[in-house]
Amino acid sequence: MTADRGTEAAFVLVPEAHTGDWVWEQVAAVLRRAGARVFCAASAGAGSAPTADLETHIAEVIRQVEEAGERVVLVGHGYGLLPALGAADRRRDRVVRVVHLDAAGLPEDGDSALDVLPALPRPAGGRAEVPPPAREEWHRLGSTDGLTPAALDQLAARALPQPAATLTQPLRLSESAARIPRTGVLCPAGGSTIDRLRWTASLGDPRLSLLTAPGNTFLEVPTGHWPMLSEPDLLAKALRQAAAGEGESLALPPDQVPAHLRPFVLDVPDRPRERRERVDLYPPDGHEPRPAVVFVHGGPLPSGIRPTPRDWPTFTGYAALAARLGAVGVTLDHRLHTPADLPRAADDVSAAVDLVRAHPRVDGDRVALWFFSGGGPLSAPWLSAPPPWLRCLALNYPLLEPIPGHGTDGDRFRPVAAVRGAVDLPVVLTRVGLEDPMLDATVERFLGAAGECGAEVEVIAAPHCRHGFETLDPTSEARAVVREAMERVLGKLDA
Repeated sequence: MTADRGTEAAFVLVPEAHTGDWVWEQVAAVLRRAGARVFCAASAGAGSAPTADLETHIAEVIRQVEEAGERVVLVGHGYGLLPALGAADRRRDRVVRVVHLDAAGLPEDGDSALDVLPALPRPAGGRAEVPPPAREEWHRLGSTDGLTPAALDQLAARALPQPAATLTQPLRLSESAARIPRTGVLCPAGGSTIDRLRWTASLGDPRLSLLTAPGNTFLEVPTGHWPMLSEPDLLAKALRQAAAGEGESLALPPDQVPAHLRPFVLDVPDRPRERRERVDLYPPDGHEPRPAVVFVHGGPLPSGIRPTPRDWPTFTGYAALAARLGAVGVTLDHRLHTPADLPRAADDVSAAVDLVRAHPRVDGDRVALWFFSGGGPLSAPWLSAPPPWLRCLALNYPLLEPIPGHGTDGDRFRPVAAVRGAVDLPVVLTRVGLEDPMLDATVERFLGAAGECGAEVEVIAAPHCRHGFETLDPTSEARAVVREAMERVLGKLDA
């Protein structure tokens, strides 16, 4: 299919949960001034019985599609993506493109909204409706970055209960749904960027192949989850670009090695390893028990990726380096596939630590835990109540607060709050200068909290390095940073 001749297509805009057609007023006005025809689907809660389900909402969107004409671009915001996809699949002759507006996950046949959108509130006690968030809770659906107090007041005042069955009823899609052209409009303040999504698509999970299919494109609007309220002009521009098939592809060139599979920044000779369950141990030379460094990868990562993280060059490189320097290097695979999996992944890390400490080659009283990237929240339980054998906790370019809208409220996995318990635990933090601003802001808050409580945090600055620099930046600075971080961590183990 050629470009969508977007100026000739009408827009049908489908709102997020608890909102309604009113949320699109500013964007619709901008689009109409540019000559577009715009139709706004009502919320599933507007004028519907509490027993309305996802099919009820799909029928409302189909009605708007049929009114809009023969060429339609369907825009689904958050939860609204599910009824948009359902309608597009059943009116394939009219819908020329579906726009995923800051919508996490890729709904497939049989998925419910709650399966793919962990931020949505769960129906309680068999109730037919889910009440809308209170004013101070809207961040749980997604980042409120960019919203004025007046806009937040409007969200709270005009919010509607959401029929529970719209969130629990499975979406039904035919096989042809995957062939509908898509454009993702991402909102970086909520953690979604083109670079991050491109990296995710490069991981090798066949379920993500749709992201890189020809004709599918991606754009960014620099704001939070509510661009129709915070940046209506920029969103309108992005929607017109999407309708025309513009945007970036996520597909890597055929000859380009994915970033996470490029060589480790240091030339570390391979070492023998011992594989036990989800854990690999790289013992040093000799036979006496030695301290151990456990490297905890980031996430969330799709469950089907191959190779798994314990075989990625970053982690095999760090583990082999630790072993060459006299410690037992440890890599592991944990099951952080969605934000809701944090408790299970934390259990995986604890089980790996127990296995390692019981190993005859390990001095169980001298262990360091080293967390990377999106694995940062898994450090919180260790920070809040460090056991005596934990001699050091290290963090590389970490996420240190849950991302808004990812369904991870509370302090259990919030290192910014947990650091209060780590006053006597040495922490080594590698901070990259070319970091995603959203991630770096969590590091800044962590350092502020550590300073307030007197926790010991040693920061290794890497001003010219990127997130994942161990395979992305083969520079003298990156090599020096890896060596310094390892020296500091091993120094804590030998203290």
